[in-house]
Amino acid sequence: QLQLTESGGGSVLAGESLTLSCAASGTAFGINSMGWFRQSPGKTREMVAMVGGGAARYANSVKGRFTITRSLETMTVDLQMNNLKPEDTAVYYCKFSTLNAEDTWGPGTQVTVSS
Repeated sequence: QLQLTESGGGSVLAGESLTLSCAASGTAFGINSMGWFRQSPGKTREMVAMVGGGAARYANSVKGRFTITRSLETMTVDLQMNNLKPEDTAVYYCKFSTLNAEDTWGPGTQVTVSS
């Protein structure tokens, strides 16, 4: 069974940077995409960045500021977040998806950006 653990969240000022990391443990077969999502209070969870099939895609709100990288060898996915804004405040979750459309989520890590 696959388990995910996020790290790297915290509180920063607007304009600063953070790097989130997600590490997988356990048995993983057929992982074909990894990604980061976020959820703010009162809002639905939204995709921030995904990578699969060698291609990365980003939410419009983070393009040019966030970069997703992954390693299939170490089963990790990172999210480099630059020029953070108060509207980036949320709980960030990583997700791994298999070819059979099975999703595994991490427990989440809080990111708070103050102006």
